[in-house]
Amino acid sequence: MNGNVWAYRKTSGFRPGMDLTGYKVEATEGPIGKVDKHSADVGSSYLVVDTGVWVFGKEVLLPVRAITKVDEEEQRIYVDLTKSEIKGAPQFDRDRHLGTADYRSALSTYYGFGASFARRTA
Repeated sequence: MNGNVWAYRKTSGFRPGMDLTGYKVEATEGPIGKVDKHSADVGSSYLVVDTGVWVFGKEVLLPVRAITKVDEEEQRIYVDLTKSEIKGAPQFDRDRHLGTADYRSALSTYYGFGASFARRTA
């Protein structure tokens, strides 16, 4: 895989200091939810996305490498993941998983080392 899944793509449009909380999130097939929490820590950045009723209110943690475009004017984030990929992500529990190395490792494996994700971020 090329690149760290916890770092922004240079072409994403993200600028240091931007707060993406509240932005709508678009999967490859359309809307998936909105950003409930955003961390821009260098090398370990992520989004917590509330998928609302689409996945029965599930929250998911997305590494920022999935972001292909940040539209600041529309307050919309486009990710290079399908709804199925997001739905199939390892279960996220905010109280147990936020910032834990084991959970990030599981997500890195799920998002970062899968052949389809590696091709898209090359």
